[in-house]
Amino acid sequence: MSVDMREVTTPADAKQFVQVQFDIYQGNPYWVPPMISDERKSLDPQQNPAWEFCDAKFWLAFKDGKCVGRIGAIINKPYNEKVGEKLGRINRLEFFDDAEVFDALLEQALSWLREKGMEKVHGPLGFTNLDTQGLLIEGFDYLQSVASVYHHPYYKEHFERAGFEKERDWVEFRLTLTDRPVNKAKRGAELIIKRYGFEVVRFKNREELKPYGKKVFDVLNDAFQDLPYVTRFSDKMTDYYEKKYFSILNPRYVRVVKDGEKMIGFVVGMPSLSEAMQKAGGRLLPFGWWHIMKALKHPKVIDTLLTGVLHDYHAKGVAVILYAELQNEMLSNGINTIETTGIFEDNHNVISNWKNYENIQHKRRRCYVKEL
Repeated sequence: MSVDMREVTTPADAKQFVQVQFDIYQGNPYWVPPMISDERKSLDPQQNPAWEFCDAKFWLAFKDGKCVGRIGAIINKPYNEKVGEKLGRINRLEFFDDAEVFDALLEQALSWLREKGMEKVHGPLGFTNLDTQGLLIEGFDYLQSVASVYHHPYYKEHFERAGFEKERDWVEFRLTLTDRPVNKAKRGAELIIKRYGFEVVRFKNREELKPYGKKVFDVLNDAFQDLPYVTRFSDKMTDYYEKKYFSILNPRYVRVVKDGEKMIGFVVGMPSLSEAMQKAGGRLLPFGWWHIMKALKHPKVIDTLLTGVLHDYHAKGVAVILYAELQNEMLSNGINTIETTGIFEDNHNVISNWKNYENIQHKRRRCYVKEL
């Protein structure tokens, strides 16, 4: 039975593009559905400013009249200029376990990338590094965090059957706060603050946090500039992500460090929304908002959503201050579990610090690469 491909061009297509993942993961206890409205915005050039510097197309696959998969292809032009390569990205690939469907989806995306002059394809990767990244290859029996991804085990098998190879892995940890590493971080933070005179900024509400929104992305642009898959956030992208994320933060789990008047680092911890998002089912109404607000106010686990330190301050222990502060806030509210976001497996400094805690390295996701 043949697979029919359809480019996403209409609102109805976009709706089906978002919906098919709900069908694929129906009944899976570890998958966390995204907010449907956020997914639709990502696909809309009028609402997602990444379309101003990226070329992209998205397609649906049908078999016997049923939607059985989806795929996107993205060309991030600033990133290609940064690395000096002609790279295309596979994005938002989802499919039922069917080799014919996977092959049709992949060939559709690769054909378009070849037509656009690309020489390699890698992914899964998003429009930016704050979009979806990586394919889950370990940790299928753990609940997805909202800052990560989930995939069925068969995805990896199809990627490797198609000749994709490992380009880079992210690893994720679950940390349990115990006395020894917590006290060590606290002492270290006190010594660093005394030595350099750094100031810690704490927040009681979102109004106090608002003035720091753009500054967070200024720090990110500096701190992440040399990392793979990263390009600078424009003012429009900053506004887009600030509106998306800052409205749902619990400010108690955000910290900023300043050197005089200059912001030099930050950490954003987010109360885990995974279970709340599952209950919401991708929608804020009628009751999704209630589950999310409850999770924000009464967290059991904190996800480390984002951390950044200016490049010139990497060796001055700013990250020690940030994590000591986050830990103190967590413990004062009876929380002792952290879910880390993905970090590159060769970031040995951070990983060795995480291993000071009671920990499990429970998830791994991969960016694959293939010659076109």
